[in-house]
Amino acid sequence: MRFGTLILALLLPAAATVVRAQSLDTFKQRLAQPTAGSALFDPARVLVSEHGDAARAVAEAARSAQKLSYKGYRVCIFFDNGPDARSGAIAAKERFEETFPGVRVYMVYESPWFSVSVGNCLTSEEAIILKGKVSGTFPKAFLKNEVLSVADLLE
Repeated sequence: MRFGTLILALLLPAAATVVRAQSLDTFKQRLAQPTAGSALFDPARVLVSEHGDAARAVAEAARSAQKLSYKGYRVCIFFDNGPDARSGAIAAKERFEETFPGVRVYMVYESPWFSVSVGNCLTSEEAIILKGKVSGTFPKAFLKNEVLSVADLLE
């Protein structure tokens, strides 16, 4: 028992010195190399196999991210269902694009109505500011609740 304790006491400081002197990179390199003369330690190989539904799941997640939507507002500058509604909507859209370049315009036909709305506003305050800018050219403009997609907000 005394002999084992004596050997342990002599070897412990030497082992601690070796461990302290070894860098992390050296340690990683030692782990990566197989032990010389040992058939048990072959170089490591990594095989990657994709689960059958993984590609479909990733594609579906990407599509669902595009479907994210938020409640927002747009300013409606034209709304009509008369016999000249289509031409009126086209004229309103073109006039807006000339007057306010850089603001998105949406022309929609929902039977029997043609409507032209502008902007992608997340808050009513933002929509009120846009309406104030637009009302000089389109005095009948009004705020409209809309469901905005993430794609609309990114453009």
